[in-house]
Amino acid sequence: MPLTIHSATGDHHFTVQVAATAEQQEHGLMFTRSLADDEGMIFPYDPPQNVSFWMKDTLIPLDMVFIRADGTIARIATAKPLDETNVPAGEPVAAVLEIRGGLALQLGIHAGDKVEWGQ
Repeated sequence: MPLTIHSATGDHHFTVQVAATAEQQEHGLMFTRSLADDEGMIFPYDPPQNVSFWMKDTLIPLDMVFIRADGTIARIATAKPLDETNVPAGEPVAAVLEIRGGLALQLGIHAGDKVEWGQ
């Protein structure tokens, strides 16, 4: 599914897998060995929820982009491989986008930027 993040540095386009079911969300990107700069996975929540993620069995660093119901980014957290520490959204979110670790900083993506995808 196509996804675009609109930031001060421009529009950043991704093709994302959708983790729509509970089973898909539980598995996420576990055991993935690489992720291209234009790839990711989105975890949608309807209704919005105050979720938390961890990196159990996740082999690569990931940026977790927590997205509000209005499409704005609430916060971004970079998580380390295999870390079982919970990474909380901090507020109810409509989705969480996972992209390659460090990519948000590299692209100049920040809290408050707008995310659009085919919901």
